[in-house]
Amino acid sequence: MKAWRVHELGEPADVLHLDEIPDPEPGPDQLLVRVQAAALNFPDILLCQGRYQERPPLPFTPGVELTGEVLSAPEGSGFRPGDRVLGGPSPMGGAFAECAVLPASNAYAVPPGMPADEAAALYLTYQTGHVGLHRRAGLRVGETLLVNAGAGGVGSAAIQLGKAAGATVIATAGGPDKVQVCRDLGADHAIDYLAEDFVAEVKDITNGRGADVIYDPVGGDVFDASRRCLAWEGRLIVVGFTSGRIPEAPANHALIKNYSIVGLHWGMYRTKDPALITAVHEDLTRLYADGRIRPFVSERFPFDQVPEALTRLASRRTVGKVVIVIAEE
Repeated sequence: MKAWRVHELGEPADVLHLDEIPDPEPGPDQLLVRVQAAALNFPDILLCQGRYQERPPLPFTPGVELTGEVLSAPEGSGFRPGDRVLGGPSPMGGAFAECAVLPASNAYAVPPGMPADEAAALYLTYQTGHVGLHRRAGLRVGETLLVNAGAGGVGSAAIQLGKAAGATVIATAGGPDKVQVCRDLGADHAIDYLAEDFVAEVKDITNGRGADVIYDPVGGDVFDASRRCLAWEGRLIVVGFTSGRIPEAPANHALIKNYSIVGLHWGMYRTKDPALITAVHEDLTRLYADGRIRPFVSERFPFDQVPEALTRLASRRTVGKVVIVIAEE
């Protein structure tokens, strides 16, 4: 089979090579999957650069999110050859290949009728958004949710999930085109943070109260500003630090406004509470069937253009999710 592999660490365009290698051998609790599509995520770039929190031994294949057709499955796994599944091959990657092994415990049935490119984009961002908004922040019907970087893959999922939960959703994005993406995704209000002070805008929209829940994958200055438009007893969800700076919050400010800073490390639930991941997938399947959510895939690249696709993602000019189409359904 063909697989993109990293033989030395560096920028994806410089270090990824398309190799011919043997098909992977699944272990006793693993599925062998013919990969149909793989969604791109920033950890794929960090893995190539050697900047991820874990470093797989060289050479390795990146790609942490896929969908495909089961070729073989262990007894008792609940799957059989021909089933369509989605999930994460491992925390260390493996999706940018014609075949991959997927832990049976980390595989989920593709919602009926969902095309492969959307299925590849359902797993990480929608699971993260659902757990963050419901399990960690306790978002309630009628509350106001602020989603930072709403036009991105993480933010686009949070906008849809917030609307599905009955919240009023405010989104921030950089530039008029991205602001329009947020509106198209269902945001009630969208703010161009390049042209407007989003703190003042959020306070104006909420009549000075602020947002009940803020979903922040950006960190840095955006996190600092978000604290200033958080409502009394609000919850600020720390999703990530795409700005590059990990912020610090003064405890006295949290005390005065009675707000909570809530950490979200979704990946830990896969080992500490796998039943939660299963329950969330069932709810996401229901929401998709009801037309309440739909993964926003903005760009699709063929398998031979994985380096170009990762370079495109690294440019931060993309919206929604970028997906590699590897095989026909």
